[in-house]
Amino acid sequence: MFVRLVSKFGSLLSDSFLNFERYLKFTYSAFRQIFIPRVDMKLLIAQMEFVGVRSFGIIILAAIMVGGVFGIQFGNIFRTFGVESLIGAAATFALSKELAPVLGSFLVTGRAGSAMAAEIANMKINEQLDAMRVMAVNPIGYLATPRILASILMVPLLAAFFILVGVLSAYTVGVILYEIDVGIFIEKIQWINKPRDIIEGLQKAAIFGAIYSSICCYKGFYATGGARGVGRATTNAVVISLVVILVSDYFLSYLQMRKIFP
Repeated sequence: MFVRLVSKFGSLLSDSFLNFERYLKFTYSAFRQIFIPRVDMKLLIAQMEFVGVRSFGIIILAAIMVGGVFGIQFGNIFRTFGVESLIGAAATFALSKELAPVLGSFLVTGRAGSAMAAEIANMKINEQLDAMRVMAVNPIGYLATPRILASILMVPLLAAFFILVGVLSAYTVGVILYEIDVGIFIEKIQWINKPRDIIEGLQKAAIFGAIYSSICCYKGFYATGGARGVGRATTNAVVISLVVILVSDYFLSYLQMRKIFP
């Protein structure tokens, strides 16, 4: 029993290392195609529209709800101490550093990432990738590279809109429900938050965009098992992407850590 358990664990560990090595090679090849021989601009623009424009509505809706909820919750807490004017500062800091890049990446992963994995996996199952190789077309450069680059470019832009709309939503709650003076509201935001916070949040968003898109494309390229394999690859791609984004967020937050009151 013990020997069988150790054997299964060793096999699982070995498969994990092999998959990780294959993923690194796939990602290196995809990023190399950005510069050599260069990504096709038509494909890139089409993917930017797919990742960015089609995700805009859900990002804006989420930002309105999250900003409003933060305004209400922070208002209830801060009212106890008589510092309701800090609602805007707290909401802006949370949105810039964490919520906009993380929640935005989650939403884009669920919408665009799952579609990437499913589409490429379906092409893999139907042997369309092999047909592309026969026609001397590099499937990684044609399918994966534009999607990865588009995600790196568009997810930070979506995160920026998330921050803007979320802060405006918190502003509306603070001014209307808690009757905070507009000048004081803005002054507290400037007191606590620095441009560096927004830049670091956008940096996170770019990294998260690279993570989810590369994982989803990789899972699609190595899907097996017919229609069930497509579903399995899509599910695994989304779940793994979300977990890796959360783990990466912890380490990035540690590296970006600063004193709020220097």
